[in-house]
Amino acid sequence: MTTKLRRASGALLAALCLVSGLFAQESREVKQYSIEQFLKTVNYSGASFSPDREKILVSSDQTGVFNAYALYVDGRDPEPLTKSTVDSVFALGYFPNDERFLYSSDQGGNELDHIYLRNEDGTTVDLTPGENLKAQFYGWSQDDRSFFIGTNERDRRYFDVYQYDAQTFDREMIFQNDDGYSYGDITPDNQTLALSKTNSRDDSNTYLYDRESGEIRLITEHEGDANYRPASFSPDGKSLYLITDADSDFKYLIKHDLASGDRETIEQPNWDVAFAGFSKHGKYFLVGINEDAKTRFKVYDAATMQPIDMPDIESADIASFGISRDEKHVAIYASSDKMPRDLFYWQIGSEAPVKLTSSLNPEINPDDLVSSEVVRFKSFDGVQIPGILYRPHQASELNKVPALVWVHGGPGGQSRIGYRALIQYLVNHGYAVYAINNRGSSGYGKKFEQMDNRNHGKGDLKDCVTSKRMLIETGYVDPDRIGIIGGSYGGYMVLAALTFAPQEFQVGVDIFGISNWYRTVQSIPPWWEAQRAALEKEMGDFSDEEYFKSISPLFHAEQIQQPLMVLQGANDPRVLKVESDEIVEAVRANGVPVKYIVFDDEGHGFQKKANQLKGYSAILEFLDEYLK
Repeated sequence: MTTKLRRASGALLAALCLVSGLFAQESREVKQYSIEQFLKTVNYSGASFSPDREKILVSSDQTGVFNAYALYVDGRDPEPLTKSTVDSVFALGYFPNDERFLYSSDQGGNELDHIYLRNEDGTTVDLTPGENLKAQFYGWSQDDRSFFIGTNERDRRYFDVYQYDAQTFDREMIFQNDDGYSYGDITPDNQTLALSKTNSRDDSNTYLYDRESGEIRLITEHEGDANYRPASFSPDGKSLYLITDADSDFKYLIKHDLASGDRETIEQPNWDVAFAGFSKHGKYFLVGINEDAKTRFKVYDAATMQPIDMPDIESADIASFGISRDEKHVAIYASSDKMPRDLFYWQIGSEAPVKLTSSLNPEINPDDLVSSEVVRFKSFDGVQIPGILYRPHQASELNKVPALVWVHGGPGGQSRIGYRALIQYLVNHGYAVYAINNRGSSGYGKKFEQMDNRNHGKGDLKDCVTSKRMLIETGYVDPDRIGIIGGSYGGYMVLAALTFAPQEFQVGVDIFGISNWYRTVQSIPPWWEAQRAALEKEMGDFSDEEYFKSISPLFHAEQIQQPLMVLQGANDPRVLKVESDEIVEAVRANGVPVKYIVFDDEGHGFQKKANQLKGYSAILEFLDEYLK
């Protein structure tokens, strides 16, 4: 064969390989669903067994607003227990010996949660009455005669701990919090509290408070930065399980002997231990691990620390695992990208759990939804950045699609694998979505999480910009049609991208994002006071007006030239409405198209389906006009 023929045949082979590659990359048309159809999917949360174990108390938004329901384990129709049409109701749990229950609710999304009692006759009582207070439920005593609630009614900065009598509802303040402690757990005899105190995101301590002596004792003295957080007392009250990252990039679980101070490592994976605790009477010990953007559960026989066989739920991951008081029954939430959280009932030792809910709207074929893929790329400085990629079924190298970089909230949050209605809605309509876990995200070790300290809108923004290259290299994303979307801190990243990298993204969708950092850090809610030092170490000295203005899009808004959409809750206590008002006004002054939607009855996040319907459909319309 001559050299010319070799070259010709090589070129032909290369062309054939290219064409075969194009057609090997499967693509297909799918049925496209309306936002109304996506929102007919029902969301569930919480799971508390009734005393007779025949019902499980949950919260559900099937009416459009979250309310409490009883789900029967034998599959009978759910029983509605509250009928709110305005404020969401989140069930906390049944009483131990009857079907009264506790729930929390705020007012229009203002995050000033109160704790309520719902009696068996349907009447309700606010157990934490008062104006401008926030309450938190801490759990039941071991003897079931009382429960614990924290409120900031005395000092809006800090949460005092109260013990409530379960019959009379008389209460006693058992810990007056004057120095920014956070509640962790209480011993079975109700005498010793485990408290944590945050010095920074990278440094925290655990203390023991003795009710009888009033002494507060530090048990995690250390040098340098290390986090120690109480997870659970042992059933005998002699040990405290702690989650720590001392001398480790990842958080792990240790057992601290209260008498001797001796410690033993219990669980140390190459991922973060997220939580740990015992079942009611200590028969089982549960550990949750944040493993590459999803939770892995490990359940042990506490006496032997031998793992028990976990039930298998086909094509789904276990998202939560709640054991009944008698330690024989389990309420399991499982989910996947194509399956919203569904509740399963399992008797320990039985072959398979029973599915109690089918939350996905039956009008939607799961095969028309997409499964995500964890994808990493090298950023501008060589750092490996993880994220979750959703590829539309319609996408191929012959049919390139627009794409969105999705930025989570925080800072310090994490995008995780699982069903997201808005993401699936956008992907179903032909948009690739990359949910980036930029530097500063949690779940990938403390070194990675610290990379954005006092560097916001810089390295993390460059990660978002660099992710475009990975999207383009997939071969199915149109390089000229890439936008950015995010909420809260992710909304700030949207504004930062359009401001400080104005030619990189064709559109931005800002969902209650920060435009003026200086004002935001000056107006943080009072109940965040315990985390103030941590926020300052991460964000910068709150008095440094010049620095915060330098990273605030509002003061550089003349640079924004790409179409912008902004969504905001009027009652948001974290990102004030004025943040969105002013950036919208400034960008409109540039002659740039801006779509602005305000929800008068929402706060930091949109709970009501009517508002989701309006907001999500408007997002797609905006993207179709300016990106597709």
